[in-house]
Amino acid sequence: MVGHKVEAPFSDTFRDQMSIIEMPLSEAPLCISCCPVKGDLLVGCTNKLVLFSLKYQIISEEFSILDFERSLIIHIDNIVPVEISFCVGYVALMSDLEVLIVKLESDPKTGESVNYQPLKINNPLKRTEGISNETLQLDSDDFVICQKPVELLGEKSSQSGVSVTLESTGLDDKTIKYYHVQHLLYKRFAPDISSLVLSDDIKLHSLQLLPIYQTGSPTSDRKKLSQEKELLSLFCFFSLPHVGYLYMVVKSVELMSVYQYPEKSQQAVLTPQFLHVITSNNLQCFTVRCSAAAAREEDPYVDTTLKACPPVSMDVCALRIQLFIGLKAICHFKNHIILLTKADPEAIPERREPPKRLLSRKGTNVKFKTPPVAEAGWNLYIVDTISPVQLYKEMVDYSNTYKTAKTQSCIHLLSEAHLLVRAALMDASQLEPGEKAELLEAFKESCGHLGDCYSRLDTQYSHLALPYYKMSGLSMAEVLTRADWPLEDGSQKYERGLIFYINHSLDENLDEELSEELAAKVVQMFHMAEPKQLPHILCSPSMKNINPVTAMNYLSKLDTSGFSSILVTLTKAAMALKMGDLDRHRNEMKSHPEMKLVCGFILEPRLLIQQRRGQIIPTELAVQLKDTQPGLLVASVLGLQKNNKIGIEEADSFFKVLCGKEKDTIPQLLVDLWEAQLVAGLPDVVLQELFFKLTSQYIWRLSKMQPPDTIPLRTSEDLINACSHYGLIYPWVNVLISSDSLADKSYTEDLSKLQSLICGPSFDIASIIPFLEPLSEDTIAGLSVHVLCRTRLKEYEQCIDTLLERCPEAIIPYANHELKEENRTLWWKKLLPELCHRVKCGGEKGQLYLSSLKETLSVVAVELELRDFLNVLPEDGTAAFFLPYLLYCSRKKSLT
Repeated sequence: MVGHKVEAPFSDTFRDQMSIIEMPLSEAPLCISCCPVKGDLLVGCTNKLVLFSLKYQIISEEFSILDFERSLIIHIDNIVPVEISFCVGYVALMSDLEVLIVKLESDPKTGESVNYQPLKINNPLKRTEGISNETLQLDSDDFVICQKPVELLGEKSSQSGVSVTLESTGLDDKTIKYYHVQHLLYKRFAPDISSLVLSDDIKLHSLQLLPIYQTGSPTSDRKKLSQEKELLSLFCFFSLPHVGYLYMVVKSVELMSVYQYPEKSQQAVLTPQFLHVITSNNLQCFTVRCSAAAAREEDPYVDTTLKACPPVSMDVCALRIQLFIGLKAICHFKNHIILLTKADPEAIPERREPPKRLLSRKGTNVKFKTPPVAEAGWNLYIVDTISPVQLYKEMVDYSNTYKTAKTQSCIHLLSEAHLLVRAALMDASQLEPGEKAELLEAFKESCGHLGDCYSRLDTQYSHLALPYYKMSGLSMAEVLTRADWPLEDGSQKYERGLIFYINHSLDENLDEELSEELAAKVVQMFHMAEPKQLPHILCSPSMKNINPVTAMNYLSKLDTSGFSSILVTLTKAAMALKMGDLDRHRNEMKSHPEMKLVCGFILEPRLLIQQRRGQIIPTELAVQLKDTQPGLLVASVLGLQKNNKIGIEEADSFFKVLCGKEKDTIPQLLVDLWEAQLVAGLPDVVLQELFFKLTSQYIWRLSKMQPPDTIPLRTSEDLINACSHYGLIYPWVNVLISSDSLADKSYTEDLSKLQSLICGPSFDIASIIPFLEPLSEDTIAGLSVHVLCRTRLKEYEQCIDTLLERCPEAIIPYANHELKEENRTLWWKKLLPELCHRVKCGGEKGQLYLSSLKETLSVVAVELELRDFLNVLPEDGTAAFFLPYLLYCSRKKSLT
């Protein structure tokens, strides 16, 4: 016997013998439950629940046995369990008129050990509602004391007066340890005393916890499913004789469905797809909402424009009632319903024609052969539920009777069929591969039917046509071919569900292109239903094949007083261009000022930019503007960026594609856009990144002597006046540049813009130094940029040497502008000695050096005292040359 010490080793013959696991209990058991996930057993006694954890004992490499270990005792007070249910740490227990659901938490909140200590709860909900035991004993013959019905959800259920404490007894460290209790639900019913006589039959029955696992529903985007089951949602069902209750108890505790039975029930079983209830002579079947609730837990995109699911709050339906005589008990396994009956020979009712099949009686009644002394009339039935696909098809066929009536009944019936298929797919462990494929096809078909319903019914839920059509996998063309529903008088009316679907689909820039006929049909539909959307509809890439003459006719009928005439004008201009009518195109573009046209492009960016198969495609109108109105084009794209209608990278790609440039070649229109971005100060533009783009392009053109491919929209003077990031060019730079009489005027604008950026207050000079290498210092342009950068980096001495060597005429303007304040000492410490040395050496630039020396001496004579001035003068100089400056220096104090 497993659980007792066996001295002799297990032999091979043990495998073929019966294993008996003995689990002693200190009290008589009242009820038992087995966890459907782990296989653990929970045994209910009068004042406690005992948990036995299932474990595998490995005897050898090839042989292991099952055993149970008593791992936890749950002490309960003030309730005697009649039925219990246990599932992965969730415990539901039920007395005659009370239900309690708790969760055993395995994460310790404190480091203290868990031992049994009886709790005394001072609770406002006393079991007798304030009536003393003495009064009960005295008046029990004359009065019936009834407690009020109570429902407590979540943590409030801990105030029920039922105390729950844990006592850990497990010895194995591998056993899951439960440390504390989370209360989820307490519900107490009042007995029915309407007949003035208490009935023993008014009791709860059929307590059940139903788990639903993470399986990867047909609407989930997961590519790989985990092999190990993961609990997605948990439901609890219990029932009174005439009404049943279904609660969801994971994440939030809420009542999902209430089932009203036409007859007094004896027992019920809940499955993921159906609720089966037996009365004395009937097997009843109801729909359940578990799959709808689980779908919302599993898929975050349910109830969006992408996906949908019928609501949990939808009314439940009785699918069928089937006659059985003398029903006593019911249970289920997979898609089998097992019924136990005992027929009373004296009370057999007349046979009735069975209604339409929901259940097929696969197994005929199996009668046990019993000895003559045994009680007769017992029967066992095994009933197979009809396959979900077959039942789905019958429900769809039945829904066709409502198809032209346009009622909510059609939606309700198709929603039931949809949930039936969804529930079957979520219970994937019971499906064969072929059956799953058939169910997936039925799932998509049901989504299409629901999309048809919501698209043709004018309800507050018409928008659901969009997600259901998306889930169906139908193309827009296929939906449009299903959309012909003429009215009785032969006219056509398109409800807002269909219009919403088409409008949203066209706005998504799908890769699907409608045929000319279907595109014309769409234009006709919107002309009738929502004419103000026509310009937007015509700009969709899916409407590429629309006949421009047809489109122009509908646009001409629009009354532009009610909405944007700018948008209509631009759409007309685009259609005129498509027709080849350039005169009409020009007239439309001239009918509004440029800033209003920019506003029109902001309202509908697809007039300029479209996306097909992930690629940015400029429109014919954008190509025309590039050649005729490039300023309007750049201003429009900038407006789109300001209003978050297009990203920075998308705009760059657009201009490259529009100008037909290779990936690494930058067109001038894109440079114009970058300059406009800098002027506008877009908040989402990284300033230094934009500086880098512009300076890189300026440097590349200067180094390659490459002029812009088009005339720039702004000159350097325009940028300096309009943008604070472009600074005034230093005076000495202009002197330096003017010394180059051979400068190519075609790229002077790029040079001026680069110099202006470097002179600006925002530019990070260190970031550009590595990119200056292609720009040679052999040219005056390159020299000016290098000297500017070194100056901004405060490398003044090196700059003085360079200018004295390359452009002496710029040295004094440079010194006057740069050698100020703390750098003023460089006049006499660096510039004066250098000039004296170069004058002494002579050469062709001697006169330039000499004039620069005189200017320098004038400045130094003003700045220094006489003694200091004498100290900085060269020892081998001519006294007559320096005498005027010495005299000025000696007299300046008296002059002041």
